[in-house]
Amino acid sequence: MPLVILTGASGSGKTTLAKAVSQRVGESVDVHFFDSIDIPSFEEMSAQQGSIENWQRVKTKEWLHRLAPAAEQGEGVLFEGQMRIAFIEEALAAAAISEPRIILVDCSDEERLRRLNDERHQPELANPQMINWAKYLRTEALQGGHEILDTSARSVADCAAHLSRYF
Repeated sequence: MPLVILTGASGSGKTTLAKAVSQRVGESVDVHFFDSIDIPSFEEMSAQQGSIENWQRVKTKEWLHRLAPAAEQGEGVLFEGQMRIAFIEEALAAAAISEPRIILVDCSDEERLRRLNDERHQPELANPQMINWAKYLRTEALQGGHEILDTSARSVADCAAHLSRYF
């Protein structure tokens, strides 16, 4: 079974989908959430690693190093988090993980703003920086030839069924 990595900006649906896939496939797949580690403030990230970007790079490497043994033994592993694809690829190489599947979970800007405001009640995240972050990740995924799963008009069940076929 493969290592499947879901990335995407806030509001794309990656955490919801990871939970839905877990319910569909049961214990045959280990599901891990980047945010299950203690996420410090931006100021603390910069203090710890010199910049927010470097903090994300270091933590992505730590996560994939931790998941490497299970992935290399052929266990099904689903990992989700808000990570740059370049950092994921760098971490995969460092951990010597072969044949992973990186998927950008994405949605329209309008849908993202609606989810962040109406469903998650996090209007502070519904801002131009988040829209730019989503656009950046979209560009990275396209340039790297990675799958983009657009959740804008698809049900959670439909998207989870799509992702479950990888296990």
